[in-house]
Amino acid sequence: MMRKPPKYCQGFLDRHGRSRWYFRRPGFDRVALPGLPWSPEFMAAYEAATKGGVQTEGAGAAKTSPGTVAALVVSYYRSAEFLNLKPITQRTYRSTIEPFREQHGDKTVAKLKREHVKAIIAKLADRPAVANNRLKTIKILMRHAVETGMRPDDPTLGIRKLRTGSSGYRTWTEAEIQKYYDKHPTGSRARLALDLMLYTGQRRADVVRMGLQHLRDGVLTLRQSKTGTEVEIPLHPVLRASLDALPKKNMTFLLTEYGKPFAVAGFGNWFRDRVTEAGLPDGLSAHGLRKAACRRLAEAGCTGPQIMAISGHKNLKEVQTYIQAADRLGLAREALKRQLAADEERTKIVKPAGQV
Repeated sequence: MMRKPPKYCQGFLDRHGRSRWYFRRPGFDRVALPGLPWSPEFMAAYEAATKGGVQTEGAGAAKTSPGTVAALVVSYYRSAEFLNLKPITQRTYRSTIEPFREQHGDKTVAKLKREHVKAIIAKLADRPAVANNRLKTIKILMRHAVETGMRPDDPTLGIRKLRTGSSGYRTWTEAEIQKYYDKHPTGSRARLALDLMLYTGQRRADVVRMGLQHLRDGVLTLRQSKTGTEVEIPLHPVLRASLDALPKKNMTFLLTEYGKPFAVAGFGNWFRDRVTEAGLPDGLSAHGLRKAACRRLAEAGCTGPQIMAISGHKNLKEVQTYIQAADRLGLAREALKRQLAADEERTKIVKPAGQV
C-alpha cells in the first residue's frame, strides 16, 4: 500500500510523465516541492514551506489594499516567474522580500519614486551587502509592477549597487583545513561533512541530500537544487575513505544525531559548531569550502570548463577568478625562483686566479 503524502501536498503527472508535487495550504501561496514524497529533499522543502508560507488569501488578503506594496508582493508570489523558481531560490527571495513588505507594505506602488528607492538604500549604507540585496528585491518587484500594469515605469533603473569591498564568503586556507582535520578524524560526521563539500564543490543544500542513490561506479551524480545542473563527480580517494568509514544502512550520507536528514539551515548551524570546536575563527562557512574546492582545482592547472564540470557553475566568469589567482601564484613562484637564482649568481665568490 502506497504511503499517503504529507499534509497539504498535491501531485500530478505532467505531459512528459514526470511527477510534480506542490505544497498547497489553504490561504497560502503554492510552493513547488522537489523529488517524491518522503524523500530527504522533498521533506526538507516541505518543512521550509510549512514554516515559511506567506498568506495570499483569506485573512491575509483582507488586510491587503489594492495598489500597495503588499498587494504587489502577493501578486509576485502568484506569478509564473516566482512559481517556476527552484524551491531553494524561492526561499532566498522570500527572505529579502518579506522584510521589505513589512516596512513598506501599506505604501502605494505607483507613488514610489527614484529618490525614495535611493533613500531606502542609503539607510543601509553601513551594511552594503544588505543594501544591495534590498535593491535587488525592489528591482524584481518593480519589474513585476510594470508587467502587471501597477505602474508605467521602473524607478530603479540606473540605480547602482554599493561597493562592498568584499569578495563574499572567505575561502578556507590549507592550514585551516588541516586544523579542522586534526580535530575531526576520518569516521566522524564532522570529517565527512567537510570532505563532501571540499571534494565535490557543491552547495550545502545539495550536500545534505547526497546519499547512496547518487553514487554509482565511483561517480557521484547529482542534479543541483538551485540551478538544475546535473554534475558527475568521480570520487576523490580522500572522500572515498570518509564514505567507506560510514555504516551502509542509511541512504543519506549526513544525518543528525537523531538519525534524520539535515535541513539546510540546521546543517549550517551544526557545521558552524564543528568549526568552532576545531578552534577556527568566525567567518569560515560551508560556502567557503566550495570556493576552496574551486581554488584547489585551479591551482592543479584545471581549465575553466573542467572546474565547471565539478562545481556546476554555469558562468565561466565565476570560475575565472580562481584560475587568475592560481596563475598569479604560479607566476609569483616562478619569479621568486628566478630571483633566487640571480641572487646566488651575484653573491658567488670568485676565487683569485691560481688559488686551489
